[in-house]
Amino acid sequence: MGVFDKYESVLTGLDPIKYTGVVERVQGSLIESHGPSATVGELCQVLVPRGRGVVWAEVAGLRGRTVQLMPFDETEGIELGALVVATGERLQVPVSDKLLGRTLDSLGRPIDGKGDIGSGEWYPAVAAPPDVLARRRITERITTGVRAIDGLLTVGKGQRIGIFSGSGIGKSTLLGMIARNTSADVNVIALIGERGREVREFIENDLGPEGLARSVVIVSSSNKPPLARIRGAYVATAVAEYFRDQGKDVMLLFDSVTRFARAQREIGLAVGEPPASRGYTPSVFSLLPKLLERSGTSPAGSITGFYSVLVEGDDLDEPISDAVRGILDGHIVLSRALAQRSHYPAVDVLQSVSRLAEKVTGPVTRQAAARLRRLLAAYREAEDLINVGAYVEGTSADIDEAVKKMPEINAFLIQAIEERFTMEDAFRRMGEIAGLEIPDEELAGEAVSLPARAAS
Repeated sequence: MGVFDKYESVLTGLDPIKYTGVVERVQGSLIESHGPSATVGELCQVLVPRGRGVVWAEVAGLRGRTVQLMPFDETEGIELGALVVATGERLQVPVSDKLLGRTLDSLGRPIDGKGDIGSGEWYPAVAAPPDVLARRRITERITTGVRAIDGLLTVGKGQRIGIFSGSGIGKSTLLGMIARNTSADVNVIALIGERGREVREFIENDLGPEGLARSVVIVSSSNKPPLARIRGAYVATAVAEYFRDQGKDVMLLFDSVTRFARAQREIGLAVGEPPASRGYTPSVFSLLPKLLERSGTSPAGSITGFYSVLVEGDDLDEPISDAVRGILDGHIVLSRALAQRSHYPAVDVLQSVSRLAEKVTGPVTRQAAARLRRLLAAYREAEDLINVGAYVEGTSADIDEAVKKMPEINAFLIQAIEERFTMEDAFRRMGEIAGLEIPDEELAGEAVSLPARAAS
């Protein structure tokens, strides 16, 4: 059953008097029609003349009797006077456990050639975040399989964290490592605005058969209309919500928020919104929290979100980076300087932070992590002097220790794609470097819920 089949059945079963309009203007991706009577977000059919089919669109704005529509597909073939029919429905996504191992488009339709999903259950693509008081506190940690993150930037189940990266620094590879090695029950991977070539490379190389088997991949490539890219993000989140409601711990890997924001900017400018910061329209900044807040904990399960952000010109203070950083519960910065040294994953620990790491780790683990961060900071501060041979041993005890232990620290932070480590392994090695013995109760896996510290 196609994703739009249910809406077509609704239309045919309606009263013969349907809400209709006619196309008056087509410019770029924007279709303007006189009528029908519809609400923002409602699905409409644009009937392409001479039997050439139907273009599905969504109401993006209203201006008097003018209805502004954004299509899910190309506008090719649409002409003035074409009939527009309102469905009275909003986009919904077919969901079931059969989604595992499948690749879907931005409307929830399978594109992997493995047949229909065959689901009779539907979730709304656009939904409100869970009630703030219904969210469970985050007291358990979740494994990513990446030592630098598990050890020094420990993530809790239901946490939302950003991956801030310029182009070509290893963002997709890092997401693939997390997808393969995470302790989450299900991965939902949203590839929004990716180049078509990179989609298959990510699925086959970065994700691999093992990762795909417990994943759902939603793809909306860069050549798709802006509405399709936006709805791809919402469809992925809805799929994650379905598995969360089944009591599962879900890992939502979203690549990227920046391309989602650019798609909304295209729509906003097309419908007449004024540009604001760097051309981004106000609707971009109002939609970001509505999307990102949908992940997190619920009474049934959890959605742990990793959201990548493309840092334009490696500027961590550009508008989208700044807005996302204020919404999420931490950020991981990938460094171009580290990547140039073949230091992968290129996680800049000193610029990164997990706001919930202290909530889900024990006191000795926190002490070991803090010790490694201090040594990294001391080495970075004196790195230029060390490299030119100007540093005199004995000047600083911290720098002396940092110089001595830097090979061990780098060996801990550098990890090959195929290497697999448990969180216990990461903590134990981190303790050895810091000269601390981490107790067994702190080494235990993420299934052990550590007591929450008293609120400060």
